[in-house]
Amino acid sequence: MQPRNMSMSGVVDLAAVKAAGEAKTKAEQARAETARQGGAGAVPASSLVIDVDEAGFESDVLQRSTEVPVVIDFWAEWCEPCKQLSPVLERLALEYNGRIVLAKIDVDANQALMQQFGIQGIPAVFAVVAGQALPLFQGAAPEAQIRQTLDQLVQVGEERFGLTGIAVEAGGEGAEQQEAPAPPPGPHDALLEAAVQALDEGDFAGAVQAYRNVLSDDPVNTEAKLGLAQAELLGRVGGLDPQQARKDAADSPADVDAQLAVADLDLAGGHVEDAFSRLVETVRGTAGDDREKARLRLLELFEVIGGDDPRVAASRAALARVLF
Repeated sequence: MQPRNMSMSGVVDLAAVKAAGEAKTKAEQARAETARQGGAGAVPASSLVIDVDEAGFESDVLQRSTEVPVVIDFWAEWCEPCKQLSPVLERLALEYNGRIVLAKIDVDANQALMQQFGIQGIPAVFAVVAGQALPLFQGAAPEAQIRQTLDQLVQVGEERFGLTGIAVEAGGEGAEQQEAPAPPPGPHDALLEAAVQALDEGDFAGAVQAYRNVLSDDPVNTEAKLGLAQAELLGRVGGLDPQQARKDAADSPADVDAQLAVADLDLAGGHVEDAFSRLVETVRGTAGDDREKARLRLLELFEVIGGDDPRVAASRAALARVLF
């Protein structure tokens, strides 16, 4: 499991099934028709970041995805993590210079699209490649991880679907923003990148230490708090035998450590509600140190998902009812 479910495994699996072959054929046909009509020509840099609504989704996203991978940023004005993530995605869309297009969808104004994609918390980032939709990640994430995901998306688009991107005009609206120098590195960027690299290499202890080093100097650093919770989770589940852990929890429902282990496995496997529910019930059925241990683990798992996720809000309310 990559932090925040940031994995391109879905793309690879998608390309392996029949639907992906059909999507590739349709993409090739669409490009051939465009070429027959004289080609699409270069587009202004300003068209690399677009606002999309339900009415324009087919033309702005589905049709465009036959030429270039379209990254979708589901956001809302009230969402604080969205305000951190969206500017990064917009800057990267310009930097990738036609290899991706960023489509921004306001979930408050486009509830049908939100439901269609099964969005349960924002920010949520998806991609559409040759008409095929797939999740990329949810919540704010370190820029290094976002770049890695976009690089993999571009690679899959080229290798599996023949999407080589679109030509971008030199100059014109948006060019100054595209050519602007990258912002100076932050004081903790090197440590955060080292933590991401450690995660990629499976060195969870190293990632934990790197994130803790950041937090010792900047206790409110959002990326480090999120990364630490994820790295600790990955470290805990890495040594578990899932089948044995679930058997132990079923055989010994009063064993708090056994329940914590299965909750970790559930969250790592994407079964968020199951993990939260198990720990709420563990808190309900325990007292003293055992109850506190279960409560703290639940709070740690909230950090992994992000406080803006509605599943976290619902579970916080359930925990409060149990405690008070």
